[in-house]
Amino acid sequence: MKDISIQFPGVKALSNVDFHIESGNIHALVGANGAGKSTLMKIMAGAYNHYTGTIFLNGSEVIIRSPRDAKLLGIEIVYQEVDTALVPYLTVAENIMLNVLVNKMDRQVFVRWSKIHKAARQILKRLNIQIDTNEIVQNLKLAQKQMVLIARAIAEDCRFLILDEPTAPLSNTETDELFRLVKDLAENHNVGIIFISHRLPEIFEICEDITIMKDGQVVTRQPVQGMTVAKVVENMLGQKLSEVFPKRKVELGDTLFEVAHLDEKEGAIKDVSLYVRAGEIVGITGLVGAGKTELCKTLFGSLKASGGELRLKGKKIRITSPYSAVSQGLALVPEERRKEGVLVEEPVYSNLSAATLSKFSTPLGFIKALAEKLNARNLIKDLGIKTPNESQKVAYLSGGNQQKVAVGKWLNADAEIFIFDEPTKGVDVGAKHDIFELIGRLAVAGKGVIYATCEFSEILGITDRAYVMYDGRIAQELDTANIDEEKLLFYSTGGK
Repeated sequence: MKDISIQFPGVKALSNVDFHIESGNIHALVGANGAGKSTLMKIMAGAYNHYTGTIFLNGSEVIIRSPRDAKLLGIEIVYQEVDTALVPYLTVAENIMLNVLVNKMDRQVFVRWSKIHKAARQILKRLNIQIDTNEIVQNLKLAQKQMVLIARAIAEDCRFLILDEPTAPLSNTETDELFRLVKDLAENHNVGIIFISHRLPEIFEICEDITIMKDGQVVTRQPVQGMTVAKVVENMLGQKLSEVFPKRKVELGDTLFEVAHLDEKEGAIKDVSLYVRAGEIVGITGLVGAGKTELCKTLFGSLKASGGELRLKGKKIRITSPYSAVSQGLALVPEERRKEGVLVEEPVYSNLSAATLSKFSTPLGFIKALAEKLNARNLIKDLGIKTPNESQKVAYLSGGNQQKVAVGKWLNADAEIFIFDEPTKGVDVGAKHDIFELIGRLAVAGKGVIYATCEFSEILGITDRAYVMYDGRIAQELDTANIDEEKLLFYSTGGK
């Protein structure tokens, strides 16, 4: 790709970008929020056609102005939002062979389903993926859905495969399986892989070369060997890794929120007790499946508690639903932001007022549109949300900016306890820095923060104390100033 530039209303997303990749190479493409990496890949995949510049394949100029153009050249992309790319009520075979079916429907009337299933099984066998082709896709686990998408991508002579945040929703075991598949495609099938990830350690595990982008331009392209995470972050942000976490003066107040012997109705959490002081950031950590998300949802009333006691400012409270949680001073930023944290088909301004709509309504219940939009403009500026304007649909924002909207909607609420569940999932280092700064500001303002994450580095970087969960229970309480990742892992795996 040579001299690639593209503009959107009010934004120059790319400026004279050069990018290249070889067959059989696993190439990392990284950059902070809004750096332009996803935009560049969407141009390569044919999603945007109003760019300037030229694209070459094997030294010959090619035209890519539509997804069909890209597919005919063997370029496939697997987007981060897996569920939106699959047809949930069709079988695995139908989803894998979807492009083939669509392309051939204008040339034949009848479909030979046995042939479709046989072809899908051959592709899965070639990739060493064990999934029944008769299974309905909506019944699959998330990792299996991703494998189906990759299988679809190579169903037709795939020469270059773009993976956009492929490991964001996966467990460690599922990530290992994905890496096996990616290495197999590169080494044994000569597929060029472009790997976009915010989990920087993964890049050093699987990639050979790295291109780093910042503000719509390429900062550097070099072999991964010889780079470090600290150097990558410095190139992405123009600042050191140690500066990603906010520096704040910790002045803890009295106990603000107490949980005693909390049980979840279905047994996902058992006998959980914890406390949060005013101005304190308390971590909840553990491995995938330990119960962190279930604890957050039980505290917020979206999962039912079967026992236990909650106290806020010393007063006993009873939370039976998210509505009662909000009305009593709790706020939750959930793990699945697109599914539960934002209204993706609504504009930014509607999302930023969603949790406090009464403040922007007349006594008769009519929305004060101007007040709603003025509030949004203030929050967009305060949080650094990158959007052309407050009327932009949230669906069109990057992951980091969607997360800022998910957080921003609570800032007008009279909340005392803010619960963050994996707030940096699928978010780049730049947006992480902004989210950490915001969380730090909440703590400095005397709020209580519960920060749930699998990322041990974040627990060590931002929290004052941490509770490690194992099998739905609190395994250990630790002061994070005196521990390391090894100790967190020890208790996360059941160590005593």
